Parts: sequence; structure tokens; C-alpha cells
Amino acid sequence: MLHLAETLTFSGRKVVAAGASVPFPALRGSSLPDILCAYQQDAPWKLLSSCREQKVSCCFAQSVVLRGICKENHISGRRGQQPLSPLHAGESAEQVLQLYFHSVFPGAFSACHVLEQPCSTLPPYPQFFSPLLTRRGFLTDKPPPYSSAAVESIPVLAALQSSPLLHTLLSGLYKDLGQLSTRRWASFFAAGVEEEDFQEALEELRTLSQCYLTGFEDESEDEADSD
Repeated sequence: MLHLAETLTFSGRKVVAAGASVPFPALRGSSLPDILCAYQQDAPWKLLSSCREQKVSCCFAQSVVLRGICKENHISGRRGQQPLSPLHAGESAEQVLQLYFHSVFPGAFSACHVLEQPCSTLPPYPQFFSPLLTRRGFLTDKPPPYSSAAVESIPVLAALQSSPLLHTLLSGLYKDLGQLSTRRWASFFAAGVEEEDFQEALEELRTLSQCYLTGFEDESEDEADSD
């Protein structure tokens, strides 16, 4: 994870945010381009890191893994016909994902990987899934006749992102730590941490948070909050 995070960070950035879609909302019988076309405005995952969600799509770099989508679901299968969208023109799952993330996060570096093997959800995996999920984790319009059976596997999409969202997280951590009264934590410094080292680490955290700013307006607002 450390090496992967290092490949996604540059310009002084060191932290990445995690996101996942468990299960990936794939309709049974739909192609990957059909599924992704429903998420043209928002990424098809929820943040796992404690960052505030934002509507504006922006990302510096990301690594995305999709697993559990069979080969026949990679492309639409409309050979010889006009593609319904740019996504339907992709010739492989990786290419479809690249086209999708290029449209949702323009200018970002995106590394996409697709694995056919799904994530197993056999016991003792908790069965908290919707009754609209089949045994293989695909969505249906109505509960299947075997809805009482356990979901055996699910498709999953996971991502690590170097994103401006991390500015809010890191600057908030900096402000919270800056409000601590170090005089009340004598035992902490008795363990070998020097006051100067603490203040230096605090300033490095502030500098790191500013590496995720995307414009002068955000930076001015951050300075105003600090004052």
C-alpha cells in the first residue's frame, strides 16, 4: 500500500484517499459501458476515508481495480453498429474504464485494472445485501425466486485517489492539533518528544495540506480560517 500510494503522489503530496463500491452496482445482463453511463456525474463509489464528499469532480491521480465482471460484460456487443456513447467504443474493460475516468476526472492520471474473479461472500461474511441481489451479486428488477439464498460473491470496485478532498482532512487535523494545550500533556513529552519537534511536525502537516489546494481562492480561504 505504501509503494502504491507513492506512485500516486507527487508535488509534495504523500497521502491518498480510499473509496469502494461494495457491491459494484452492476445490473444482470448489462455491459460495463451501460453500467458506467449511469454514473457520468459522480464516481461509482463511496469514500472510505474521513473526507467530506464533494460534487465537483477533481483528482490528481488514482488507481482503480474492478473485479467480478465477466468478459461478456466488458463491452456492449454491438459489433458493426454505431456506438451508443464513447464508452461503448471501448474494446476492453480497461479501455472502457480509462474512457470513463477521463471524462469524470479530466487531466488526472488513472491506472485501471480489471479482474474477472469476484469477491467471495460465503459464510462467515455478513449477509447484509439487498434482496434484489442475485447469488453472484448482480442487481435485478425484482427479487429472484431464490432470494432467501445467501449471496455467494459480488463484483467490487475499489480506488485510491490523490485528491483535493484531502486538503480539508489534513487542514482540519492541523487545526485540531494546533488547539491542544501542550502543557496539559506532560506525560506525552516525557516519553521523549520535544516541544520543538512537535511544532515542526505540526507545521509540516500544514504544508502537506496546502499541497492539495487547487486554486488561489481555496488557499486564501484556508489562510483566513487559520487567522
